[in-house]
Amino acid sequence: MEKAPKPTESELEILQVLWQHGPSTVRFVHEQLSKSKEVGYTTTLKLMQIMAEKGMLEADKTSRSHIFRPLLEEEHTQRQLLDRFLDAAFRGSASKLVMQALGNSSASKEELDEIRNLLDKLEGGKK
Repeated sequence: MEKAPKPTESELEILQVLWQHGPSTVRFVHEQLSKSKEVGYTTTLKLMQIMAEKGMLEADKTSRSHIFRPLLEEEHTQRQLLDRFLDAAFRGSASKLVMQALGNSSASKEELDEIRNLLDKLEGGKK
């Protein structure tokens, strides 16, 4: 089975726009990206064309403005990137990652409750 392409940081930003808003034109993606950083329209266009060549995006060319949709699933891509990060930064230790994440930021009561619920599920519902 062929491995899914691993998006770069810039490609991931484009994917996040498409995952959040659905199939979109280059202009729309560019406008969304421009809200948080300075990026040229032609750069966004070229990146999206390259992503289509890599099999990350598909372009519907039936209208004048091509509509791009992601071919990578958000959850699968997140899992793949997290696995790579976990191996590279924490030698594969999920507990080191979680302890570092919780130690570096202030988790809300709701987030801590979600974490507790997840831990309960992972332990088979034990309380």
